[in-house]
Amino acid sequence: MANTRDIQHRIKSINSTKKITKAMEMVAAAKMKKAIEAVLKTRPYSNLSWGTVLDLSQATNNNGLGIHPLLAKRPDVKNICIVLITSNRGLCGGFNSAIIDKIHDSIKKHHLNDNQKPFESEFILIGKKGAVIRKYFNYKVVADFPKPDVVEEIQEILPVAKMIIKDYLSGKYDKIMVAYTDFINAAKQIPRVKQLLPIDITTQEEYLGVVGQNPEVGLNKEFIEKKREKYLKEGYFSEYIFEPSPEEVLDEMLPRLIEIQLFQSLLESNASEHSARMSAMHQATEAADDMSSELTLTYNKARQAGITAEIAEISAGANALAD
Repeated sequence: MANTRDIQHRIKSINSTKKITKAMEMVAAAKMKKAIEAVLKTRPYSNLSWGTVLDLSQATNNNGLGIHPLLAKRPDVKNICIVLITSNRGLCGGFNSAIIDKIHDSIKKHHLNDNQKPFESEFILIGKKGAVIRKYFNYKVVADFPKPDVVEEIQEILPVAKMIIKDYLSGKYDKIMVAYTDFINAAKQIPRVKQLLPIDITTQEEYLGVVGQNPEVGLNKEFIEKKREKYLKEGYFSEYIFEPSPEEVLDEMLPRLIEIQLFQSLLESNASEHSARMSAMHQATEAADDMSSELTLTYNKARQAGITAEIAEISAGANALAD
């Protein structure tokens, strides 16, 4: 039977850990609430702006105005840049490993050229935990940007957006992707990989944060499917009048769209991170409770066994004296 003093020390240590995990759970819950409010407020704007630009791009093509450089697909794709959004700290369950595994599997499955060899994939990191992509998978990291715990303004993502747009237009990269974690609810987050450049009007995952049929959290799936069917059937989305010119309108709107999509991806990842951390700390607190209860039961058994042994020794001594 274990020493009762050792068991007491273990119970004390576990209870101290439980206080820490409980406090971290409460902090994560407070941050999660703010992050969810931010992501739900901006999600409709992000999705509707994406749909508007898709309409504009198709309208310019139908009018014979040519394809904008940010919309033109390149026939020979060689270099791909991936913006990977992770957390700065751990203790958030499988949040980071899920998105890293997702992008690694995506590269192995989809990013192949005609010779079945992987494209050259380079990474731009947002969040410290993304560094494992270089350590364990040996991918090249070309830039590393700090990730704020609380995202409030789109200016925080502008340096990344300007960098990828500049590199894409210069021909350094033929395709730009963003890997983020889409927030569904406090218990469910889905890692996703989305193509940012070139902007593709036929892509299957155009919108961020589309969850079910609730239009309050984004554009519902029925709306998206109807819009895609209309494009495939009729060859256009909507009719627009451009002022001052289509080129100037797209020159201004397309970079803003990339900025908005990156910003929304960061908001989605932030809400997912705080939700995952709250869930992980809640589970850790419950596990500490279970361990403390088991050790308390073990301690009581050990103490009872010690008392029984002492009584037996006293009884044996009394009997010996009586004899």
